[in-house]
Amino acid sequence: MRVALDLAREAGRAGEVPVGAVVVLDGQIVGRGANASITRNDPTAHAEILAIREASSALGNYRLDGATLYVTLEPCTMCAGALVHARLARVVFGARDLRFGGVRAKFQIADSDLLNHRVEVVEGVLAADCLALLKQFFASRRTGPAGPPEV
Repeated sequence: MRVALDLAREAGRAGEVPVGAVVVLDGQIVGRGANASITRNDPTAHAEILAIREASSALGNYRLDGATLYVTLEPCTMCAGALVHARLARVVFGARDLRFGGVRAKFQIADSDLLNHRVEVVEGVLAADCLALLKQFFASRRTGPAGPPEV
């Protein structure tokens, strides 16, 4: 998760919502992603999608059986669907996404009994760090480059 947090910080410095993700298989990182929707003019360029794409390419397989995705923010519905399609074994996320969460906060897509594959969901790993990064990013957007006023 710490690597995902580093990727999230990189995304934030690039003006993207600070979300980072890594795909791990057999203890090795096989895919990395940081939000890049604005930079790439691509609404699908979420950290999770980019990490899954890189992992699939590295492994030469669109199925990521046995792999775990670590991501700083709860996946949205699009990304939750991608987790299922990629056959990931597990998703571990930091902070819940109360507006768009696709695996816990709003929907439970990843481990739904309605689908042919279920992804184990673990939440809250380094949640305080993940949430602080997001809050800082959005606070700086509301108050300008200098950031929020000191209290």
